[in-house]
Amino acid sequence: MQTISMLIDGQAVQAATTFPVINPATGEAFAQAQAGNASHVDAAVKAAQAAFPAWSRKPDSERKQLMHALGAALEANMPELMRLVTLETGKPQGGLNGVGAGMEVGGSIAWTHVTADLELPVEVIQDNAEARVEVHRKPLGVVASITPWNWPLMIAIWHVIPALRAGNTVVLKPSEMTPVATARFAELANAILPAGVLNFITGAAGSDVGPAMTGHPGIAKVVFTGSTATGKRIMANASGNLKRLTLELGGNDAGIVLPDVDVKALAPKLFGVTFHNNGQTCACLKRLYVHESIYDELCSELANLARNAVVGDGMNPETQLGPIQNAVQLAKVEELAEDARAHGARFLCGGKRKAGPGYFYEPTIVTDISDGVRLVDEEPFGPILPVIKYSDIDEVIARANNSPNGLGGSVWSSDTAKAAALAMRLECGTAWVNEHGAIQPDAPFGGVKQSGVGVEFGQHGLAEYTSIQTLKIMKS
Repeated sequence: MQTISMLIDGQAVQAATTFPVINPATGEAFAQAQAGNASHVDAAVKAAQAAFPAWSRKPDSERKQLMHALGAALEANMPELMRLVTLETGKPQGGLNGVGAGMEVGGSIAWTHVTADLELPVEVIQDNAEARVEVHRKPLGVVASITPWNWPLMIAIWHVIPALRAGNTVVLKPSEMTPVATARFAELANAILPAGVLNFITGAAGSDVGPAMTGHPGIAKVVFTGSTATGKRIMANASGNLKRLTLELGGNDAGIVLPDVDVKALAPKLFGVTFHNNGQTCACLKRLYVHESIYDELCSELANLARNAVVGDGMNPETQLGPIQNAVQLAKVEELAEDARAHGARFLCGGKRKAGPGYFYEPTIVTDISDGVRLVDEEPFGPILPVIKYSDIDEVIARANNSPNGLGGSVWSSDTAKAAALAMRLECGTAWVNEHGAIQPDAPFGGVKQSGVGVEFGQHGLAEYTSIQTLKIMKS
């Protein structure tokens, strides 16, 4: 069985004990990871602090070249990384509509190269006979990256590459449930980067590693992707030295389908943006509002697609949907489903765990349900979709917005101008028309309300890893 190490100051580090990493397709351990503690956090921060002066002063062109080298290393090791992603997350190698381990590793490569080429040029505010005023972007110092279990490698890339590109050094901690592919990335990176620039630590569930990072006085910024509840704890713990924060938190994204759509053509698209990665994506469509005139027809089409989806081990090339990643999340999906049943919701298909080993749950379409039921109001983060009937467009916009979350939302219509105007009324960080969840490395992405603080991607995301210094040069 594979045992992964921590990496501190370019050296492999072992802890006194290890913990198992579970393959969700089998429910059994396939690897062991180091049970780090706060002392390992201290050592990693010290290494990152020591590496920061030289790294931050390195010419921008050299840092850019090294980021491209990281992208090339990911590409050269793509098959291995895909295998590790599938083993620890359960997602298929290919997956529904090509959304699987291949997309995760391929997306990691693309994000690395695009981010490498981003620039934050000096802004000139004034340049006259009296003075020249420039605005410079400067790296913050040590950045702590804490990543989730649903897209472990790609989200690590989203955090780490812009931090390094801007001249920061990093301490990276993956979810205890999915540390293996990220550990391999850290090994590849440490063969390219100077020692201490990227440090990798792991901690078991309930360990002091996360709190030690978010409260550490030597860390200047925390970037975290995960639940809103954990994000709030991080924000409180980070207040000691007023750390900068980027928090991409929970979403319960609403999609609104107008009555003018072609139902048969639209249903596969809606199914894909809802169920890819088994619904375990922050920006998946999570609650679908459908006009009453097409409600029954669209629900029937979605149920047929769910019944025919191929669910199984992600290593099987025929598999479209794998297991839920962990037993706790599976129990949450089951709990929300049972609550919906108790409130009279109708299950057109699915609605139960699959027999056999692993954390499999049948793709599920739920109808005759409305706001106020937990399955609609809470993010299920699994392969289950509540479909809610509406009649009035102003009312449904208000219902979509009546949520503490605000990550993404979408409007679906043959009239794109009308749909765009409605999408602009949604209270969310990203609004899509005839699409949902599609993100790209050059466009900012983040949430409003309790779905997060700050944005990622593009120049806006890169700027979040810097502070502003204004330089005024007097000429007379």
